Amino acid sequence: MVAERDIISRTTKGRRPWRRWLMWASLFHFVGFASSVDALMSTRTSQGAVAWIVSLNALPYVAVPAYWVFGRTKFQGYVNARRDEDSELGQALLTKMTELRRQRAELNHDNKHLAGVERLAKLPFLQGNEVSLLIDGEDTFASLFAGIEAAERYLLVQFYIVRADDVGIALQTRLIEKAREGVDVYFLYDEVGSYALPADYLRAMREAGIQVHRFHSTRGAGNRFQLNFRNHRKIVVADGARAWVGGFNIGNEYLQGHSTLGPWRDTHLLVEGPAALALQLVFSEDWHWATEEILDLPWEPSVPGHHTVPVLILPSGPADSFDTASLMVQQAIHSANHRIWISSPYFVPDESVLSMLKLAAINGVDVRILIPQRPDNLLLYFAAYAFLAPLLEAGVKVYRYEEGFLHGKSFLVDDVGAAVGTVNLDNRSFRLNFEVSALVVDSAFAAEVEAMFERDFARAREMQLADLEILSIWYRIAARAAYLFAPLL
Repeated sequence: MVAERDIISRTTKGRRPWRRWLMWASLFHFVGFASSVDALMSTRTSQGAVAWIVSLNALPYVAVPAYWVFGRTKFQGYVNARRDEDSELGQALLTKMTELRRQRAELNHDNKHLAGVERLAKLPFLQGNEVSLLIDGEDTFASLFAGIEAAERYLLVQFYIVRADDVGIALQTRLIEKAREGVDVYFLYDEVGSYALPADYLRAMREAGIQVHRFHSTRGAGNRFQLNFRNHRKIVVADGARAWVGGFNIGNEYLQGHSTLGPWRDTHLLVEGPAALALQLVFSEDWHWATEEILDLPWEPSVPGHHTVPVLILPSGPADSFDTASLMVQQAIHSANHRIWISSPYFVPDESVLSMLKLAAINGVDVRILIPQRPDNLLLYFAAYAFLAPLLEAGVKVYRYEEGFLHGKSFLVDDVGAAVGTVNLDNRSFRLNFEVSALVVDSAFAAEVEAMFERDFARAREMQLADLEILSIWYRIAARAAYLFAPLL
């Protein structure tokens, strides 16, 4: 009997690992199925939903952790004051918002079609502004550093990437000097984009009296794993009167060029006037999320001279009810009567934007897309080739910038409307990043942007259908495979 029990015991123990494996496998498949239901109900694009549903059920061991880290499309907990005036922040800013709306610009008949984006921004075009187009690093950092040095009351500084190199130290030195002069300095950085920023860099600023915080998307009990969101905004506001926004981060490559990609081609914008307060509002919302504090700042609009340039500040992000950035681009394409020119370092737009671009070109609109020849993201680079042929066939002109790395994000509509900001034409900017754009309605400014585009086109190569026809089968397979991941990038 003893021997028989030993045999049974050994046999049972031998089966237990298989039972444990089956238990864990069943658990993963159940969680994968449950997660696929969540993806079906919450993923914003059908392509993204299909990709997640297939992978969650076929490979749950890999896909389940990936989904709960990278698959979420709504940023939980962030409160937008313009959307929710009953919130603490909304109540605190209610009177300021009312005062700011009194600066509303009345667009003329030719520009009425651009007013659709006002409802997305929850703010109107504001009048009484002066704008300066800043092209490449020398002009941008000269303007930005001069503005910081001239600040008398407060500075709001926010970047996606901050490096502790020469440019980063130059910024840090100026901010510390202003703080020691008694200027209130608030510094906000993205925890993912600036992951390599040394603690000593931040400690030196804190010791000088600068209020330093990270925009951490993982704050809150329900947000521990939402690592896929980024605060991609680049905003500097000086005394509520002057503000800078655009594509530049803080690092040597933005001024001196990249070691492998070459000279850095980027675009920024200086806004002076009431629209600077609209950028101050965007910063205040981000600061409130990061710190749960409401900044006590002046909100009196400053109007420089007799300038009447209308400017709209449009923030967008995963806390919005709509795909704000995508709708902004679609509205711009729809409003174009004879021209829409777009510059973007990453070009993997959603189906809606692609359809709008093709339809505009078919209707005779001059549609031009400027993208880099040298990629810094191979997956996005290959993904773009998956749909370039239909665009070219529809009459869209695609240019590849060859003199360095193109990082500017801007567009030009006809001869009156232009935008500069942080939005790329890809799923990440449309749905996963916090972004901001400045839309300007002014013929003189549009002429400057036109001249900028013309110089860039002269340094670019226009693509032809023949360029795609000679690609190898492996290149085409890589492009289609990369495009499958477009909604997840």
